[in-house]
Amino acid sequence: QGLKPIVPTESPALVFGTTTKLASDLPATDSFLGKNKVPDLQKLFQKADGLPVHLKRGVPDKLLYRTTMALTIGGTIYCLVALYMASQPRNK
Repeated sequence: QGLKPIVPTESPALVFGTTTKLASDLPATDSFLGKNKVPDLQKLFQKADGLPVHLKRGVPDKLLYRTTMALTIGGTIYCLVALYMASQPRNK
C-alpha cells in the first residue's frame, strides 16, 4: 500500500474560465478611456502662484481644508477637556 502522495495528481479546476484581453487587442477609441486630464492638472498644480498644492483647486479645497482644521482643533480641545475631567477626583 505505501504512503499516499501529498500533492494531488489531478490538476485543479480553473477559477476564472474566461480568457483575458490584452491592451493591444482593444480599440484605441473606446468610450471608457475618456480624455487624458493629466496635462491639464499638471499645468494647474505646477503654476507658481504661491498657493500650497492642497489649496490649488479653489473654493472646494479651501472648504475641505478649513473643515479638517476645525475638526482637528475641536477634537484636540475635547480630548484635553476629557483628560482634565478624568484626572479630577470624584466627589462623594
